[in-house]
Amino acid sequence: MEGFALILIITLGVLFVIFATAKLKLHPFLSLLIAAFVIGILAGLPLPDVVEAVNTGFGGLMGGIGLVIVFGTIIGVILERSGAAIRMADTVLRIVGEKRPQLAMSLIGAIVSVPVFCDSGYVILSSLKKSLARRAKVAVASMAVALSTGLFATHTLVPPTPGPIAAAGNIGAENYLGVIILVGLVVSIPTIIAGYIWAVKVGTNIKVVGEDEMDVDYEDVRKEFGEMPSTFKSFSPIVVPILLIAIGSIVTFAGWEGAFYDILLFLGSPVVALLIGILFALSLLPKLDEETLTNWIGHGIKESAPILLITGAGGAFGSVISTTSVADFIQSFGENGAINGAIFIFIPFLIAAALKTAQGSSTAAIVITSTLIAPLVSQVGIDGAIPLALVVMAVGAGAMVVSHVNDSYFWVVKEFSGMTVTDAYKGHTTATLIQGIVALTVTFILWLIFV
Repeated sequence: MEGFALILIITLGVLFVIFATAKLKLHPFLSLLIAAFVIGILAGLPLPDVVEAVNTGFGGLMGGIGLVIVFGTIIGVILERSGAAIRMADTVLRIVGEKRPQLAMSLIGAIVSVPVFCDSGYVILSSLKKSLARRAKVAVASMAVALSTGLFATHTLVPPTPGPIAAAGNIGAENYLGVIILVGLVVSIPTIIAGYIWAVKVGTNIKVVGEDEMDVDYEDVRKEFGEMPSTFKSFSPIVVPILLIAIGSIVTFAGWEGAFYDILLFLGSPVVALLIGILFALSLLPKLDEETLTNWIGHGIKESAPILLITGAGGAFGSVISTTSVADFIQSFGENGAINGAIFIFIPFLIAAALKTAQGSSTAAIVITSTLIAPLVSQVGIDGAIPLALVVMAVGAGAMVVSHVNDSYFWVVKEFSGMTVTDAYKGHTTATLIQGIVALTVTFILWLIFV
């Protein structure tokens, strides 16, 4: 099968994934795998080829980024349980100042969400958010929106968060993670600022019932963790891997050769860099025993499992699509110039936005979108670190639009802030829409400048 009939089958496959995850509550792992097999069969591929495409797609993607996802999740759990996340928050608060509590909350969220999932990060920092709101005498909703948008920006844009890593792997940009991190940071800054401004201008006018009676003391939050780790120890599991990956990218682009540069390339490979990050994270453990070395790390491995399965299933889904003749069909558009140029980045944005809005999960939206556009990227001639990084940004921007009632993060923000559903729509959901548009706009501008 070929042409528009094949496009229709793929579209129906995507709609099935959305319906199965959003309405039937089927896990995205199974819905993606079922869709992959159905698309392959209906497209007329030989049955052995369908099986091979599924296995190759799943295993190939796991071979490239599987360990990176596991290591990043382990680091996040250690930061959470050791109190390092609170120490980082304390440091940012001292630098920014208590007179700008919303800005401090946005920056804290952005930093913590690089290794920690935004849902978990919000829960970790919820007590801190309430205590700072009480100390600074600002609206709780304002602090809640500042925190949620700060977390959300880096969650969708900056590796080693699983979504952007999966997108990089799917479109063949896993060797450019250093550049993607840099570009992600650049795009996330105005995105975070947009969320902060919305928090100040709109969140301040949202009244949470009972916020005047809240009695959460910042010092009590800190005391829950006992002796806090130092600032250097707290930041090192995040900062050191990012620096190593960045150095490795510089060596690659500069084309430097020799034994010394080979060592830098080795240390800057994402797997090695994140493993070194784990070694730094081990210094945060309050004691070395079964609870920390087995249970904490085991919990991180368990948390990474769903992401690994969804990511791998997304790889299988994309592999089956790539095995069909859709690549030739897409190439005909590319040769005609229909989807070339800066206009291209709107395609992954719109696909990811539709998926995110329909089924709720940003990570699933990123994984599915990147698998769908992978053949498109290669066929229209997009290659190189910066163009591919900007494609990842476009996907991430789309995955922000929008967080609402079918998104678990929406309910985390709503419940832990005390906002009503209506107020959460006004504060959090609208903010995510604005963030997605801002992220796309910045990505578009960077494309015009550098591509």
